[in-house]
Amino acid sequence: MGAMFRTPGEVARQSVGNDSHVIGTGTKDPGHATLPPELVKELKGLVVVGGVIPAQDYDYLYEHGASAIFGPGTVIPVAAQKVIAELG
Repeated sequence: MGAMFRTPGEVARQSVGNDSHVIGTGTKDPGHATLPPELVKELKGLVVVGGVIPAQDYDYLYEHGASAIFGPGTVIPVAAQKVIAELG
C-alpha cells in the first residue's frame, strides 16, 4: 500500500521494490484518463530480458514491452548501467 499523490513512475518503482503482484489505482478526478496509461508505460519500462535468445526474436520482445535484452557475453556493469538508465 502506498501513499496518495504519487507519480506513475514512483508507483512503478515502489511496486517492483515491494514485490507487488497487483497494483490498484483510483481517482476522483479525470486522472483516470491519463494516470493508469502512464503507470502501464512505466511498468513496461522495467522489463528486461536475458538469456540465450535468438536474434530474430529481439524485435518481437521489444514490440511486446521489453526495454532491454541481454544475451550471452553481456558485460554486467554495462547491463547494470542500462537498467539504471531505464529506471530514470
